[in-house]
Amino acid sequence: MPGHKMSLFGSMPSVMVIFLTGSTGLLGSRIAMALRAGGHSVICCARRPPADARANEGFRFVTLDFAHVHDQATLIPLLEGVDVVINAVGIFSDRTGHDFQRLHADAPALLFDASVRAGVRRIVQISALGADEHAVSSYHLTKRAADDALRASPVSSLIVQPSLVFAPEGASTTFLSAWSTLPVVPLPGRGLQRIQPVHVDDVVELVMRGALATDAVSETVAAVGPEPMTMRSYLAVLARLAGASAPRFVSLPMSLVRISARIGERLPGGFVSSDSIGMLERGNTASADGMTRWLGRPPRPLSQLRAMPESLGVRAKLTWLIPLLIASVAAVWIWTAIVSAWLYPRAESLHLLQRVGAPAGTRVFLLYSAALFDLLLGCLSLWWPRRLGPRTRLWHCQIALIILYTVLISWRLPEFWLHPYGPLSKNLPMLAALVLLVQLDRRNRK
Repeated sequence: MPGHKMSLFGSMPSVMVIFLTGSTGLLGSRIAMALRAGGHSVICCARRPPADARANEGFRFVTLDFAHVHDQATLIPLLEGVDVVINAVGIFSDRTGHDFQRLHADAPALLFDASVRAGVRRIVQISALGADEHAVSSYHLTKRAADDALRASPVSSLIVQPSLVFAPEGASTTFLSAWSTLPVVPLPGRGLQRIQPVHVDDVVELVMRGALATDAVSETVAAVGPEPMTMRSYLAVLARLAGASAPRFVSLPMSLVRISARIGERLPGGFVSSDSIGMLERGNTASADGMTRWLGRPPRPLSQLRAMPESLGVRAKLTWLIPLLIASVAAVWIWTAIVSAWLYPRAESLHLLQRVGAPAGTRVFLLYSAALFDLLLGCLSLWWPRRLGPRTRLWHCQIALIILYTVLISWRLPEFWLHPYGPLSKNLPMLAALVLLVQLDRRNRK
């Protein structure tokens, strides 16, 4: 459309008031920063606004939980004086069976109606590629319901339907990058599923241009990159960007993949689900013409990005190395408990307790209570309830216990340092692993 790009900004107000939902998410936070950098006034809506006001200076935050939006009355006062509404709320998994409907469909429809009543001149809806007449998954169906509600609205709009978004700090990119850096990379089937990943900066720029356009007609744009590719080739691209060697692929039968997905969707923090496997099998590609027209250039090809081992690579490898380290620490405690309670001769265990100075009447109790405590430490390493606070407490407890064991045995049984199997010297790498976990937990909480 010649001249269309020129008209996007030709009569744009110098400062616009923009109401942004999902402002703390991957796309929402980047959109907020870009709008603020452009000098616009941004009202950021979030379920939990950031506590650090200094880090978010220049934004006005309001608390708005889409899960509890039931009528327009709560929304209309928030939209007074707003020029543009951008809806960036989205989740990828639905643990309750109702979240997709409430967050993707019901609340956005109320927001769009309230925007019309408040006199908002334009709405940008961030949907998903595949939210069309062929949609099957709950994720796509609920996104499509919101898109249809916006299309039926009299307000000018842009519906942005992103494909798989590449963002070094994003959850999906981190997950897939970690997958691509495994020693052996399993593929769903032969990995020939078609996808068309798009760079996050291109999506943000598209949303910005769509929000600030003053005389554009309503339309739907597929936010895709210029390169349709297979899942296998995308994993190879991610491995290169992470600074890893070329992946060693192994094909998994799709029946096994679907079973694994059903198990994974029941685990806390699970990223793979039956819906996500179904969407992957369906394919996720489209023409990039709309992106090129709105951006004024082709979207950037991911295959031509420079490797980023320090940012993407480290995060990707830690994603699977940390669970491996935690599982190893847990295995040490659990196996120690099993050996102490059942496999090692009890008489010899009691003799060792005698040598370290345990009173005769307490030795059996100490043996089995120590084994039980070791078992508890191992189980808590694998599953730490959030209500108990930061998991660093567990690592500190284990560090203190290992130091206590080491000091006591060194005092009473110094010959263990000279044992050919190194029962005491092996405590040193265990301590190092626990100190590393403490530091990683602290970094993740920042």
